Amino acid sequence: MAIKIHALLCLGLVLRLMSVASAISGTATYNTIYYPSACYGNEDEGVMIAAASDDLWDDGAACGRMYTVTCTGPTNQGVPQACRDQVTVKIVDRCQSPQCQATLDLSH
Repeated sequence: MAIKIHALLCLGLVLRLMSVASAISGTATYNTIYYPSACYGNEDEGVMIAAASDDLWDDGAACGRMYTVTCTGPTNQGVPQACRDQVTVKIVDRCQSPQCQATLDLSH
């Protein structure tokens, strides 16, 4: 019995230490109007913020989620290397269809 408990504790520890990550392909736009946000109203949540599209919004459960964004292609203006680094943004708002044409609407 003690061996089973020990094995379950070890398995639980290993599973806890594993990182679950996934990647989705999408588009990003940027906005210059940040307040009020659907998640935090007029609270300042910093400068690395974004609005989530309907696909990511999840009835508001997306509020506070962090996404690491990596540029994988040129901009729509044809700039071949528009971004060079990854950025991590916090979801603070909703980018609602049909006016939202992006997966994430990033802060400028």
